[in-house]
Amino acid sequence: KTPQLLDAELWRKSGHWGKFRENMFVVPDEIPSVEDEDVDPVLSGKADLMALKPMNCPAHVQIFRQGTKSYRDLPIRMAEFGCCHRNEAHGALHGLMRVRQMTQDDAHIFCREDQIADEAKRFLALFARVYGHMGLTQISYKLATRPEIRAGEDATWDRAEEALADALRSAGFDFEYALGEGAFYGPKLEFHLTDAIGRTWQAGTFQLDYVLPERLDAAYVGEDGAKHRPVMLHRAVFGTFERFIGLLIEHYAGKLPLWLAPRQVVVAPIVSDANAYAEEAVAALKAAGVRAEADLRNEKINYKVREHSLAKVPVILAVGGREVAERTVSVRRLGETTNAVLALDAVVAELAAEATPPDLRP
Repeated sequence: KTPQLLDAELWRKSGHWGKFRENMFVVPDEIPSVEDEDVDPVLSGKADLMALKPMNCPAHVQIFRQGTKSYRDLPIRMAEFGCCHRNEAHGALHGLMRVRQMTQDDAHIFCREDQIADEAKRFLALFARVYGHMGLTQISYKLATRPEIRAGEDATWDRAEEALADALRSAGFDFEYALGEGAFYGPKLEFHLTDAIGRTWQAGTFQLDYVLPERLDAAYVGEDGAKHRPVMLHRAVFGTFERFIGLLIEHYAGKLPLWLAPRQVVVAPIVSDANAYAEEAVAALKAAGVRAEADLRNEKINYKVREHSLAKVPVILAVGGREVAERTVSVRRLGETTNAVLALDAVVAELAAEATPPDLRP
């Protein structure tokens, strides 16, 4: 977890101040005294400047620079669910899809040049697995190449672009080039998702960076005993959680798979005499790892079913006198019009298996 506020000097060294300054929230590193309360410390030149971080990368380089690193230590991987701020224009804001405060599943890998291909393959495999679990399979892969205004030499860009292209080919992904769309410090892989109604969104990313380690003086000791610059790989699977949550809600129209839904099961008694049994059912579901709750309100069952269906709860279990006597539940799944009356133990086992995240299933 790196600091939210960082000195403007770090952003100047990294190059972000010149490229990204207008999108940064800048604050003075000084509190005016009472007698100077009408004086703006920034305009008066009396204060140093700091900025809320719009990205996590420079701070991760600072961590890498602590102590001496050897070629044997690489790759070094750092991950942070980093909260970032960007001063987007008001008119550009768009629900969860474009916000001013975002949380990124950010990671940076510091590696040798000969390790790039392997790290890229590892990331591509992770990306495909995660998005497959989420049910997002319509993905187009793009390799964004050098922009007109960029840092670094052409020979460096040649190596970086070829390394990413080789990784995509080795992983078996078809891709197209996005000419001139790379970051100023290096090329990147872009992942464009198509949602359920045909709209395209950019989510995760994987970027090669030879420039930031140079600008911020990151180095390791090579096998030859000399000082070398690591390659910095920027990678995010989801991109920002806010946008990805918005993507999922749009894609599924709110009807999330059971394992992903925040409220998985509601147990609703038909009569108050079934309240104790409903609570017993909830306890059994929770013990099996299912997110369940009881709706014990004194309302008609049709009202409860309608309300929870509108809230996109995947499963509603109704229990009345008969269910109590037979230790069963009436199972209603979201989007279905018929109920199935099944034994409580069998339903708990079935829902527990369905509620288990895919990576944890046997």
